[in-house]
Amino acid sequence: MPSKKVTFLIVPENTSNVKQIKLSKAFTSFLMCLILFGLSGASFILYDYIRLKKTSPSRRALEREVTSQRAQLQAFAQKIHDLNSEMIALQGFEKKIRIIANVEKPAGQDAVFGIGGTGAEGLGGAAPLTESHNSLIRGMHANVDLLDEASAVQKHAFEELHGYLQRQKSLLASTPAIRPTKGWVSSQFGYRISPFTGLKAFHRGLDIATRESMPIIAPADGMIKFVGRKRGLGNFVVIDHGHGVVTRYGHLKKWLVKAGTRVKRGDKIGLVGNTGRSTAPHLHYEVHLNGIPVNPAKYILN
Repeated sequence: MPSKKVTFLIVPENTSNVKQIKLSKAFTSFLMCLILFGLSGASFILYDYIRLKKTSPSRRALEREVTSQRAQLQAFAQKIHDLNSEMIALQGFEKKIRIIANVEKPAGQDAVFGIGGTGAEGLGGAAPLTESHNSLIRGMHANVDLLDEASAVQKHAFEELHGYLQRQKSLLASTPAIRPTKGWVSSQFGYRISPFTGLKAFHRGLDIATRESMPIIAPADGMIKFVGRKRGLGNFVVIDHGHGVVTRYGHLKKWLVKAGTRVKRGDKIGLVGNTGRSTAPHLHYEVHLNGIPVNPAKYILN
């Protein structure tokens, strides 16, 4: 069967000459398909370009978010590093306090704690992003666990040291350290010639001569153990300071406290008098340690 042809007329400006071009139908179909294929390709390229234009802002936002998270991880790693430095500084401070207080650290707590390995530099700019994140996070988890353990040990150490210092504070507050009344020492602690018998006798305290009614103060914290009269010492007061320390006061004109009450260092407990076996107004002052009289002069620091 003869192929059909398509006739094209070419009409120039000079219409007197008309040219006819005849193309086969197959060639025409091929040309149309080629044109349609080109249009389809151009449409796909245009669609892909528009899609990329739409998604590129989201990609940039994601990159910014990842960069922000990266910076936060670096900051967190630096914070852990700083906390470790502070922990080491606290250990140094504790060591100084123990030296001043002359307190040894319990066995097993003398190791200096430190963190190493992963720091803020673990997330380097040239390192693969995922690998750097994972490595840094693992290191931070390990260091946080170590910090938690170290803080518990340090807390226990400070509590133990605080308890010791509190006990020392209580001991110091309960240790006679000041003169119980104003005046001058008229008779020392130890052997002397008795003003009543003329014989050598042991004097168990200090005699502080002063005018009558001069206030008598507690030289340390304690509890009033006895208030009353005692043969030879007249009006008499005893303070129990704890830790085996007891102070005794004789020849009072008047007591100002009651048995069973607590007193603080500096509280008034009585007035100087001349009661009992006494030749003139004065205070007889004794210090007993574990039931044994000791020289009160060793306990007067002012």
